[in-house]
Amino acid sequence: MGSSSSEDYIQLPKIDFSLLNNRKLLDSNRVYDSIKTQVLEALQKYGCFQASIDGITPELQKSVYGAAKHLFNLPLETKYKNVSNGTFIGYMGNSPLLPLYESMGIQDPHVAEKVVNFTNLMWPPQGNPQISNDIHLYVEKLWELTTMTRKIVFESLDLEKYLDEHNELASYVLKFNKYRVPEPNEANLGLHSHADPGIMTILHQNEVEGLEIQTKDDDEWLKVKLSPNTFIVMTGETINVWLNGRLHVPLHRVIMRENYMARYTLAFFELPRPGNLIIKAIDDMVDNEHPLLFKPFDYGEFVKLSVTGGQGIQKYAVKAYCGVSKRQGDGIDQSS
Repeated sequence: MGSSSSEDYIQLPKIDFSLLNNRKLLDSNRVYDSIKTQVLEALQKYGCFQASIDGITPELQKSVYGAAKHLFNLPLETKYKNVSNGTFIGYMGNSPLLPLYESMGIQDPHVAEKVVNFTNLMWPPQGNPQISNDIHLYVEKLWELTTMTRKIVFESLDLEKYLDEHNELASYVLKFNKYRVPEPNEANLGLHSHADPGIMTILHQNEVEGLEIQTKDDDEWLKVKLSPNTFIVMTGETINVWLNGRLHVPLHRVIMRENYMARYTLAFFELPRPGNLIIKAIDDMVDNEHPLLFKPFDYGEFVKLSVTGGQGIQKYAVKAYCGVSKRQGDGIDQSS
């Protein structure tokens, strides 16, 4: 069981969410039930899957990625104007630990005004109305995908009655990411191995590969190959605390193998909303067969500790912070 990198690709399940919008299908309930089964199985085995969705055209992708490239070409003093009270949302770059990586984000990008405020800041003095509109449209489709996925998971585990209250606990962030080309003899690590601490994540990579996922059963690192029209939906540690370990949360990292051009990606995060929010397992997920795996914890305090370095670099940071069971093994995973 090694952690060395492989030249092989992981074969993630591909789930076509666009079928849910196809009114020509005669048996829409059967289609929905099939997608529910596929989603739960994928998240239990891999912690992620590839999704096809409607509404994000090649033209829209070109516009949003064009905006991303422009953003990272801005003067450093302009990029540093992207500040936020939220953790890891404002501009990040020039880190000695991750010298290849830059990022900047938009808090609550599903709110059109928030996107306009961001573009006004980056494209002064008049902003960029077309880019604002395109980013907001792009985010709307990703928001629909993540909320539908969480709805499916809750329904599959007979937790429908808890869905509304957990919807109220969520906030959203869109992050633009850039990984520059390594210099000769420079390490090619773009982003260290980690599990996302939030609720769910949607990732999209364009042109240059780099995302790798560690397999659940043998800890092998495998590359992820995505087409421009598919998005990877990934579980975070928070949803697995809610579900008391019913899903797998995948460790992932970025390795810059193709060293001839920079890599740009977009990540849409569903996170616990800011404030003193207590994260704990849903009562119905704890029983004799599934003893409590995580102590209730204050998400804001956890994030503060992580930012100040109190947690160190933890692959499963939430597990290290509040895990209570040795049965978790090599990941917070107690799939039923």
